[in-house]
Amino acid sequence: MAASADPQRLVIENCSIATVDAHDTEYASGHIVVADNRIESVGAGKAPEGLTGVVRRVDATGHLATPGLVNTHHHFYQWITRGLATDHNLFDWLTALYPTWARVDEPMVRAAAQGSLAMMARGGVTTAMDHHYVYPQGSGDLSGAIIGAARDMGVRFTLARGSMDRSEKDGGLPPDFAVESLEGALAATEATIDAHHDTSFDAMTQIAVAPCSPFSVSTELLVQGAELARRRGVRLHTHGSETVEEEQFCKELFGMGPTDYFETTGWLGDDVWMAHCVHMNDSDIAAFARTGTGVAHCPSSNARLAAGIARVPDMLAAGVPVGLGVDGTASNESGELHTELRNALLINRLGAHREKALNARQALRLATYGGAQVLGRADQIGSLEAGKLADLVLWKLDTLAHASIADPVTALVLGAAAPVTLSLVDGRTVVEDNHLTTVDEDAVARATRDEARRLAQIAAGA
Repeated sequence: MAASADPQRLVIENCSIATVDAHDTEYASGHIVVADNRIESVGAGKAPEGLTGVVRRVDATGHLATPGLVNTHHHFYQWITRGLATDHNLFDWLTALYPTWARVDEPMVRAAAQGSLAMMARGGVTTAMDHHYVYPQGSGDLSGAIIGAARDMGVRFTLARGSMDRSEKDGGLPPDFAVESLEGALAATEATIDAHHDTSFDAMTQIAVAPCSPFSVSTELLVQGAELARRRGVRLHTHGSETVEEEQFCKELFGMGPTDYFETTGWLGDDVWMAHCVHMNDSDIAAFARTGTGVAHCPSSNARLAAGIARVPDMLAAGVPVGLGVDGTASNESGELHTELRNALLINRLGAHREKALNARQALRLATYGGAQVLGRADQIGSLEAGKLADLVLWKLDTLAHASIADPVTALVLGAAAPVTLSLVDGRTVVEDNHLTTVDEDAVARATRDEARRLAQIAAGA
């Protein structure tokens, strides 16, 4: 909610600040004042005199303040299947793991969500999303388990309620017992919107409609899913153009490439964002730019699965909204977003644009404001500006790992993962001195380890 007439204030001073606003305003030494759950002021030097209701002052000498990181693509359940199928391409990897994933249940999914969220939050993510699309019959309330884990962690969250209805018998990749019916998927998705979607400015939970991918859902599910999303005023998310094999699949089955196929099903628009988008030609990028369709760039997962290098510099030049994604931790075992800042910059410099592909500030923008754009929340989060929600991070940059790098943004992006001294979400502390304040990290680790073992035993006995 908005700051009250007599708000409680938190004052941060003496830090470098990268606001990531429209002008990329930065301060070598500045202040941030938080009033309740909003940013009240950001500027150079000390905070204004005479502030009332100050409950805490933070001397942030040696730190860089940035907007909280925004993760735009993830699969939390994969936390309990990390380290498997490590030398596979996407289709082989999916074929190897679907039989195991199709046996997840509510306790497994909740533990996996806790592990995924804990790793991200501890590393500066303040807004997370999960694209969950595996709903085995009789597995319990999986969406509720994921949303509950995010609520307990205290992070802002979008659940992209996924679905699959194209199984092996229909020419898809998932096993037959791993998919829903068309009618069941649509009804369950709308019920999730009814139960959990919050439209308020400071919403902590939102829902998106998210059929999984062209090779695991029917055309009817895509078309009717888009109609459902627009009727209910929520966003749309799916995988797109991830691999050469996907492009071949679409051409063989639909007679056209993925982007053209998505356009025929209503899946281009400024309320849509897609994960990966690695294999995009000039026409595809132009279509995304024309329609305002967003992209979740997942460089580590793309490399892990040998998918290729997405044309991020060309997308940005064309005006396509681009954010960063961790992707599932079965294809990005580190599970945190700092790696994606660094790899987005480094991997794109291996492409056609070489050293001019991306710089450190562009990488930071992808991870903050760009992510807010693709989630449809750029008016509320993604930059440090008065009136926006108080989602911010203080990165400690005066230790051995970063002390000799003069530019703090370069230190953050190209250096080792920086410790998080303070992370606020909605004005509330989620990380303090590099430790989560909302959950017991050791308990989360034990739970995820136990559920990973239980899933492996069930899959082995199937």
